[in-house]
Amino acid sequence: CFCFSRPTPVIRWIKEGGELPANRTFFENFKKTLKIIDVSEADSGNYKCIARNILGSAHHVISVTVKAAPYWITAPRNLVLSPGEDGTLICRANGNPKPDISWLANGVPI
Repeated sequence: CFCFSRPTPVIRWIKEGGELPANRTFFENFKKTLKIIDVSEADSGNYKCIARNILGSAHHVISVTVKAAPYWITAPRNLVLSPGEDGTLICRANGNPKPDISWLANGVPI
C-alpha cells in the first residue's frame, strides 16, 4: 500500500467483513506492507489499506483468493462385508476450486 503525500500519511489495514488474521499478521515498511503467515482459505477476501493525514484520506481494496489442492475432510475407509450386509462408503473432500468426486468400482465409473 504505497501512498505518497505531505504530510506523510498513516497507513491502516482492514479486512472487509472480518478481522485481520490474529497472531499471523505482520506489518513491514512502515505499515505499507501487510504480511500474513500460514495462509488458510479463510484468509480469502477483500483487504483495504487506508492512508490518512490531516488533509484527507485515500484507500485501495486488494482482493485475495487462496487456492487449495484437494484435501480430505473424511477420507474413505476400507469396508469388509459379508454377503447380504449393507455398507456405506463416505468420501468428503474440499479444496479451492471445489473438487469433483467420482466413484469407481474396480476402475469402472459407477
